[in-house]
Amino acid sequence: MRLPVSLKLCALALAVALGLSACNDDNNTGTDNTTPATTTKNFNRVASFPVCLQLDADCNVADETAAEIVAASTDGMTLIYSDSPSKSIGFVDITDPTKPKAAGKLKMSGEPTSVAVKGNYALVGVNTSTDFINASGKLDVVSLSSKTVVASLDLGGQPDSVAVSPDGNYAAIAIENERDEDVNDGAIPQAPAGYLMIIDLKGEPSAWTSRKVDMSGLAAVAPGDPEPEYVDINSNNVAVVTLQENNHIALVNLVDGKIINHFNAGAVDLDKIDTKEEAPALITTDGALSAIAREPDGVTWLSTDLFATADEGDWLGGSRGFTIFNTKGDVVFAAGNSMEHQAIRMGHYPDDRSKNKGNEPENAESGTFESNKFLFVASERSNSVFVYDAKDNSKPVLKQVLPAGAGPEGVLAIPSRNLLVAASEVDARADIIRSTLNIYRYEDKTAAYPTVISTDDASGQPVAWSAMSGLAAAPNDSNTVYAIEDSFYQQNRIFKLDVSSKPAKLSVAAKISDLNNVLGSLSVATVDAAAKADSDTRKDVFDSADLKAMINADKTVNLDPEGVAVASDGGFWIASEGAGTVGEAARPVNSANLLFKTDANGVIQQAIPLPADLNAVQLRFGFEGVAEYNGRVYVAFQRAWNKEANPRIGIYDTATKAWSFVFYPLDAVASKNGGWVGLSDLTSLGNGQFLVVERDNQGGPDAAIKRLYRIDTNGVAAGATVAKTLVRDILPDLKATGSPVMEKIEGSAVLANGNVLIINDNDGVKDNNGETQLINLGNIIK
Repeated sequence: MRLPVSLKLCALALAVALGLSACNDDNNTGTDNTTPATTTKNFNRVASFPVCLQLDADCNVADETAAEIVAASTDGMTLIYSDSPSKSIGFVDITDPTKPKAAGKLKMSGEPTSVAVKGNYALVGVNTSTDFINASGKLDVVSLSSKTVVASLDLGGQPDSVAVSPDGNYAAIAIENERDEDVNDGAIPQAPAGYLMIIDLKGEPSAWTSRKVDMSGLAAVAPGDPEPEYVDINSNNVAVVTLQENNHIALVNLVDGKIINHFNAGAVDLDKIDTKEEAPALITTDGALSAIAREPDGVTWLSTDLFATADEGDWLGGSRGFTIFNTKGDVVFAAGNSMEHQAIRMGHYPDDRSKNKGNEPENAESGTFESNKFLFVASERSNSVFVYDAKDNSKPVLKQVLPAGAGPEGVLAIPSRNLLVAASEVDARADIIRSTLNIYRYEDKTAAYPTVISTDDASGQPVAWSAMSGLAAAPNDSNTVYAIEDSFYQQNRIFKLDVSSKPAKLSVAAKISDLNNVLGSLSVATVDAAAKADSDTRKDVFDSADLKAMINADKTVNLDPEGVAVASDGGFWIASEGAGTVGEAARPVNSANLLFKTDANGVIQQAIPLPADLNAVQLRFGFEGVAEYNGRVYVAFQRAWNKEANPRIGIYDTATKAWSFVFYPLDAVASKNGGWVGLSDLTSLGNGQFLVVERDNQGGPDAAIKRLYRIDTNGVAAGATVAKTLVRDILPDLKATGSPVMEKIEGSAVLANGNVLIINDNDGVKDNNGETQLINLGNIIK
């Protein structure tokens, strides 16, 4: 049956631990598949290589450099990647995959867009176009032994993808001749047209010849402007070519250059997805999209008659999943909304992409590891790699999901070494993101990621979560901790985590609400309702308009919860950080630092402001961790206010309702990138002692301070500075995850059995790779 224009899809089931697959019926819901996985082995990340190491041994450089498409030498010991920003290709020695080493870069004569390997040669597609109309490019052939260009072939246009046939006889190059997105909103047609170039790899590179395959007139969308995006070749020397903007797929026999089939990639109907972008963010699964064009990007063969496409979408759509086609053009399998739901479960869902393309599947790869076949789908916006058991090519089963760097563009299987590599292209030192090559190994170990995964809500949809801040342990239950989400999301919630197994299971313990109008009755400055937020009358005060914005119609609230503690009466204490800095026009005050007491259901019982003299010097780095001990509530300030030498720890006496303060001595800044050092969470250890998280605002190679200290408040007078004792430098623990060191270690908790947990804030997957690491450090309090 030929692919219809609109196809309703059945969703792939979501739980990592279960084998669930999708079906091709007329609804968007999953079906159980109890077929056991083919292996108990898993892929685990063993290293992350920031490619800035090619520029400086300490990555102490802000120059943009990126790994986009990655290939490997035939022995699997060297990675070769394209680096568009620096117009070069890079080499990485992975003889020991746990300790990748920079092996140099080679400057190209233009922008490298893709790379593949044939024997001792790297075939690099290089874009030399002067503009979108005058498209040009070439295939540079690089000797891997000498790391020099030994031959170049003119391609006549802008290359976007390079593939080499399994037998090494042919290369296929997608010549996209991409459109100018500033012209006609990026709509096509826009000349010149793209095509496929075949390179006959007979003899030495100097003897290689090329053949052009015209792809005009195939697609229903802009037939005169084909824009080939990606290409892969099977063992029969048939190339599958995606024409993303044309929403079309073509199959080409490389032996004679003939197009043997082509077809529209079709469209999908999706339901139970998030299609809205709110501010603050709110992840919901009550949206639907109809007849959304697949517009496939990456593609990989699963056999000689089946291939999988990563349906990223472009200007017409984006179906947020992947599809398996046969060579006749029939849909054999479609992922439906399953990748969206799994990203939500893992805290990786990019809410700021909800109106566009959601998690945005970018690329696909396949490989057979120890006789077990897998399909890998890289999700560009959720920054992860989905791994599917493809024992039955027509019914892939989700096996696991791997964390990647920001914007995984290329994914490469190296079965001969049991390795998988993901190249993530986003590189911005100022945003604490470095482009990385993540290396995973197929090994006889349990899956290390995710560390937290959500359960279903009452409607059967995954509980949405992300941006974890404080942690709090249940007093008498070593298997339960509570967590809080920060101001990235509205309608703030308290989460319950069951840590008795891995990954921890997350559910909603309570929505924070102002049902008793406690917050709504707070005394604030009254302003003219017509006054703008940046007006002189409003910018330095927490006013009635600010307060109104914090309370929703259903009485849920929009706070900035940074700390949570279980109260002695069974409710919760919540530290909400204020927004804005007094006297800084660019950062007007929009909320105050507030200490909340709620009942066990999250209903606010008390809203406690700071003394007026402190509010008058508010700094945007305010309340963080919170803890209760012996009738007092302790709150950590992140940084020093009012030019004081050190940040405060506020102490609120619940009986006298009075504040007092002591100071905490911060470590000096140690990062080569500068920045600042401040406090995060605060946990009571009993007897007036507390565990404190101290960290800098740096991540990756620039991170220097991630530490746990113990302080003792006994005998410390108000206004004095506490002494501290190092409990643990947690940098090694963070590096042990194989991830670039995460910036925001925001939560800590001490379980009833004495074990210490820490967790990071992934910033709601905005300017962040979205990874959440919940780490059990063991019983480290001595």
